[in-house]
Amino acid sequence: MHRQKKLPILALLALTVSGFIAIITEVLPAGLLPQISTSLGVSESYAGQFITMYALGSVLAAIPVISLTKNWNRKPLLLISIFGFFLFNLTTFFLNHYFLLLVVRFLAGVSAGIIWGLLTGYTVRMVSPEMSGRALAIVGIGQPIALSLGVPLATWLGNVIGWNTVFLIISILSLFLIFWIIAIVPDFSVKEKGKSSSLKSVISNTKVQRILLITLCWILAHNLLYTYISSFLKVSNLSEYTNWILFLFGMCSIIGIFITGRFIDGGLRKMVIINLIIFCASGIILLIGEKYNIIAYLGIALWGFSFGGAPTLLQKSLADVAKQQIDLAQSIFVTVFNIAVAGGGILGGFLLEYYSISFLLIFFIVLAMVSFLVVISEIKLIKCQKTKI
Repeated sequence: MHRQKKLPILALLALTVSGFIAIITEVLPAGLLPQISTSLGVSESYAGQFITMYALGSVLAAIPVISLTKNWNRKPLLLISIFGFFLFNLTTFFLNHYFLLLVVRFLAGVSAGIIWGLLTGYTVRMVSPEMSGRALAIVGIGQPIALSLGVPLATWLGNVIGWNTVFLIISILSLFLIFWIIAIVPDFSVKEKGKSSSLKSVISNTKVQRILLITLCWILAHNLLYTYISSFLKVSNLSEYTNWILFLFGMCSIIGIFITGRFIDGGLRKMVIINLIIFCASGIILLIGEKYNIIAYLGIALWGFSFGGAPTLLQKSLADVAKQQIDLAQSIFVTVFNIAVAGGGILGGFLLEYYSISFLLIFFIVLAMVSFLVVISEIKLIKCQKTKI
């Protein structure tokens, strides 16, 4: 396996665009629900199932597909998944049947599940170990860009040229990406003679289990609030500034990824601890910001900054622990991540229905603290093991 001594920027950016396409394909319907519901003759709640089916496809596909293809070369599998985005977004442009579109959205989610199962392993194989964190930060920046810039732009375009035409544009971008990958991105074989790469061996790894627990709590906390950010802004009398606040969150997330990329390779654990402390502090500030909306802006900024690098930090931690089993470990990570996303919507909805936004923020803080305590316990365990040696 040949690893680049310098960061292969163009190849890494191809993976960045892959993540961008996966995210924007997933969340785009959220900004176009009125147009989709009118066009298809269904309610907005039914149109919202476009996102549900996509997430379901990702959750159900990640582990089995990556397990079945664990000995495949990575590039053909990457190209297949990008071709899926090209085909299914193109099909979305032409179709005008609600239930068939749900099937197409599920299949697009399968492509996303493959992408998320591949990206971390592909990235770390492409560079030397001491640069893997920076490489992951470059690849990871496609996600906040999609959320903070891509979705508002696509929503605006949908209002101008029609919601289905936006999917056509994403399909064309996917086709361009296919040729980019063919020309620039290297291929890797993942066959490891004499080494077990079973799903059971990955799940039984206690270090992997701890990272997955941190992931579940951290991502669940984030999505508790992010899913119902409009409810928080309404209570804080900030509803009229929703677009600007989401833009602030997105920009701070991008800054967070840049900072993460700068320091991750030399101080991974310190970065995880610092980000979790800031993340927890943002929840406390937002709790106060319910009554003092000026403070809420600071909370939003710190929340975005601390969470921006979270996926990169978690994926880097997983890559360091899983090593040659990274693709299988990443497929489990994707499943846990998406369960946390769905769980945020369910738990947050329950808290808002029967309690208040304050309780939601308290859960946010508690989950952040649980993640922090798991990280601290892991560090103490490592120190004890080193002392015994």
